[in-house]
Amino acid sequence: MERDLIDGLLARWSEALPDEEVGELGVTGRLSRLGQHMADRDDATFGRFGLTRGEVGMLSALRVAGPQHRLSPTRLGRGLMLSSAGVTSRLDRLERRGLVARLADPADRRGIIVELTDEGLALVDAAVVAKTHSDRQLLARLDAADVPALEALLRKLLLVLEPPA
Repeated sequence: MERDLIDGLLARWSEALPDEEVGELGVTGRLSRLGQHMADRDDATFGRFGLTRGEVGMLSALRVAGPQHRLSPTRLGRGLMLSSAGVTSRLDRLERRGLVARLADPADRRGIIVELTDEGLALVDAAVVAKTHSDRQLLARLDAADVPALEALLRKLLLVLEPPA
């Protein structure tokens, strides 16, 4: 079996702390490194469209929000785990590019609703298709049966940290 950087790290920690079981670091360390690699891959993919991962996240939330592609800034912030300042900053950038529009909220005359524009819809669709292709290429390196098993294990672990949808 090939050894990776985490194997070496675990060996060194086992020597440093011989009375402590450090094997779990093999899982969490690899997940952490994979997360950074995945973020870097996504940055490269979305960068080809002039977008950041955060911007794609916001456009995606609007894209799948129903046929009108509208959400309140509050719902966007909750779904994306952003502060209101973070939502505003991201919306400002996307609005300047013509990818979203702020509309008066018909249910609250003081509020606004954010709507995905036709240009934003086309761009987020293209970016997500490109990401899907990139992910497919990466996962093609695994055995076909490994992918659903990995997905199930990751879902189980994620549900420990996040409430069910």
